[in-house]
Amino acid sequence: MTAESATWSGPADRRGDRKGWRTWRNPAALLRAADVLVILIAASLPWSTTAPSIFVGLWLLAVTPTIAWRDYARELTRPAFALPFALLLLALVGTLWSEGAWADRLHAIKPVAKLVLIPPLLYHFSRSERGFHVCIAFLASCALLAVFSWIVLLNPAWKITATASSGVPVKNYIDQSQEFTLCAFALALPTLTFWRGGRAVATLVCMALILLFVTNMVFVAAARTALLCIAVLLALFAWEHLNRRATLVLLAGAVSASALAWTTSPYLRQRITDIAIEYRHGHEDISHASTAQRLTYWRKALHAFTEAPLIGHGTGSIKRQFERAAASESSLAAEVVSNPHNQTLNVAMQWGLLGVVLLYAMWIAHLRLFLGEGLAAWIGLAAVVQNIASSLLNSHLFDFHEGWMYVLGVGVVGGMVLKAKASSQK
Repeated sequence: MTAESATWSGPADRRGDRKGWRTWRNPAALLRAADVLVILIAASLPWSTTAPSIFVGLWLLAVTPTIAWRDYARELTRPAFALPFALLLLALVGTLWSEGAWADRLHAIKPVAKLVLIPPLLYHFSRSERGFHVCIAFLASCALLAVFSWIVLLNPAWKITATASSGVPVKNYIDQSQEFTLCAFALALPTLTFWRGGRAVATLVCMALILLFVTNMVFVAAARTALLCIAVLLALFAWEHLNRRATLVLLAGAVSASALAWTTSPYLRQRITDIAIEYRHGHEDISHASTAQRLTYWRKALHAFTEAPLIGHGTGSIKRQFERAAASESSLAAEVVSNPHNQTLNVAMQWGLLGVVLLYAMWIAHLRLFLGEGLAAWIGLAAVVQNIASSLLNSHLFDFHEGWMYVLGVGVVGGMVLKAKASSQK
């Protein structure tokens, strides 16, 4: 055989190419690929911003040919499907009356745009069998991050990126705390179920994972927003899944655990006591002004909202409003930001009452999606309530990391709930 004939690619290769193309056009193969890509999004989210963005683009390419558009159009009549599109439409139209620069207007569309991934995720996972694979991938990735966080605390040279906090290998302590909080409470119901069923090993595994996440927030890195979410989610869990006696036991356990954490963790005590220090001295020392900053931002945001209460100042106008408010001011009052650190005020400044109504309508629609029994309903409910609670102190729906946690939590788990409801009605 000559070298020429050995390297020649003839009809057999072309038949192989056509066979591969037919395979990728196969709806079953595309559905599997779409499932795998969402699993990769969930697994990479705790570690990266670039990788999830790439996987999202590939997921859209894989899932689009599998959509039955008539069925999908019917689903869009549901509020849980339609309201993310309504918010994006408002953001697009809001550029027309915005007072911000065009670069700011276009940049402000991006945080809203990711919400329109919720409807196709709901649709896809109402057909898929791999919804829990996505949850497990996120849980396993967060558990690995929690272990690595302890390693980095002891040896900072192991940090993957340069972060501002000890014990935070990537991103920041706020994102890390939000991940660990959601994972801990997602495991709460399986722990209770296994315990009631007498499955000791499974109960201990779940409890060990919960302790891994909670002790990390107590001794390594904790966002005070996450502490608020923990209190809210504890109350929600008791309301949803415990009787009065069990609730009292949980309350006593929570108080005891809090007292133990307070006495054994100087880090946690400092995080809490710093609130008063930041409030008293924040106006003189901006480097220690987190609490005073938020209060100043909220005051200015409320003033901007009262100037245009119905439709706001337009998409991307927040920075411009803070620039106006900073005129002839000094120190903290002169600070110019593009985020008031409150989701409602973020929306109200840009789109007024119209935007706030759409925001709360979407949250309510997604809450109603999870008012049922079962693990999927609990995970989805916890994800939505966590986002609402954390958005009191941050604009977490529009932030990259927490926003994608919400999109995946509602889209993936909501699809699982829709699938279960459809099966029960047959």
